[in-house]
Amino acid sequence: MGVTMSASLKIADGMTAADLRLWARRCGNGRAAARAYAIANALDGLDRAEAARLAGMERQALRDAVRRYNVEGVAGLFDRPKGHRAEWLSDAEQAALAAAVFKGPAPAVDGVCTWTCEALAVWIAAKFGKTFHPHSVGRTLRRLGLSRQKARPVHPKTESKAQERFKKGGFAAP
Repeated sequence: MGVTMSASLKIADGMTAADLRLWARRCGNGRAAARAYAIANALDGLDRAEAARLAGMERQALRDAVRRYNVEGVAGLFDRPKGHRAEWLSDAEQAALAAAVFKGPAPAVDGVCTWTCEALAVWIAAKFGKTFHPHSVGRTLRRLGLSRQKARPVHPKTESKAQERFKKGGFAAP
């Protein structure tokens, strides 16, 4: 072990204070950089309280950062991943949702001619028995790589020949 921060905690010899400061400037993570600056301050000979204060943290946080730095190096200065709540829809249900969006609604069955987030929330409740707020449906669609925007609706009884005649010069007598 290298430099003593206090009577009971030593800092590993891995990097010098200048190396840690250079790494902190380039790491791109503010919290990890603050921990690196605090350790660099301690390596420069400041006591634990002053080194932590200059980096904007408490003494205990600096002690924890030094322990992780000693074990893992600079990788230990980053935050640990936080746990996340499980997805509300299973993978199979998400696949069914994506397939329904790509297929489009059946107006006779679903009661709508285009999918909106509100209509999809109703569809999910009927299909899977899970309630969703329309905003949550939008987030789920984005996570699946889909857009919440909808295409312009097309009437089911649209006549394509009449539209082409209109584009070519209106409805003049033939």
